[in-house]
Amino acid sequence: MAAMGIGGVEIASDLAEARQARISVAAALRGAVALAADLLFPPVCISCRKRAGAHGLLCGDCWPKIDFITPPLCAKLGLPLPYDTGEPSLSAAAMAEPPVYDRGRAAARYSSTMRELIQRFKYGDRHEGVALFRRWMAAAGAELLTGADVIVPVPLYRSRLWSRRFNQSAILAQAVSRLTRVPIRLLSACPRQAHAEPGRADRGATGKECRRRVPGHSPA
Repeated sequence: MAAMGIGGVEIASDLAEARQARISVAAALRGAVALAADLLFPPVCISCRKRAGAHGLLCGDCWPKIDFITPPLCAKLGLPLPYDTGEPSLSAAAMAEPPVYDRGRAAARYSSTMRELIQRFKYGDRHEGVALFRRWMAAAGAELLTGADVIVPVPLYRSRLWSRRFNQSAILAQAVSRLTRVPIRLLSACPRQAHAEPGRADRGATGKECRRRVPGHSPA
């Protein structure tokens, strides 16, 4: 019995070594493929297209041009506040026109390099920045995502989806979902949106109507 036990241990050890060898070979192959890809398609900055350290990143010149939004923030709109009061505060805009949603957050101001990146992604079919965008979004919305049941991207009508070929909101939501493990729920566009006037009241009603369509979740 003792001999059989020792033999079993030796077999298990051999299998573990063989498995580790296969993993090492696979890792080496992946590294070689990645190196070859970098030689054929060198990593460049997603903004200025200059050489970068890795794919999907910004270079040292473009990174400082991103105007990140940092605390203190308006508890509703997520706008930066001039000073920290030590407790949740509202901006003048949130008090003047309370939003139809509970809380909103943004990673950076829509200006300069950030505006160019978003427009290229939205209208130019440039997706190389999605991995970077999702990290920014997950960090900016960390407190919202912690208690979130589901991520619901803004749906597109078929006509607009046909012209753009993709829903950028859904792509970002899927990327954030993979990073944060918060499930995603895709919805179709609400019919009322097609006939709604651009006024705030109609947009609010449409938003509530859409949120009611999420099974098992009540509107915020």
